[in-house]
Amino acid sequence: MSMYGANPEQLASLGRSLKQQITVIEGVMSAVSSALGGTTWVGPARDQFESDWNTSFRTALSKLNQAFDAAGGDCIARSTDLQRVMGAR
Repeated sequence: MSMYGANPEQLASLGRSLKQQITVIEGVMSAVSSALGGTTWVGPARDQFESDWNTSFRTALSKLNQAFDAAGGDCIARSTDLQRVMGAR
């Protein structure tokens, strides 16, 4: 028999895990920006990378953070609702 629904504790754990990834991605963004700023590198390759980093890559990572935040919050809220319905809260 297959299950339909979710285990509230596991769902809440998933939500917290998704939200924790925001810090990881912010760390990546900070590390790359810092490394790039501290690197002596002049020329068209740097200009292209820096342009891509500041537009495409950082934007994509920011959108990923927004998605992790939204999905994590949704998982936590659904977990809370399930626990309430099940009488656990």
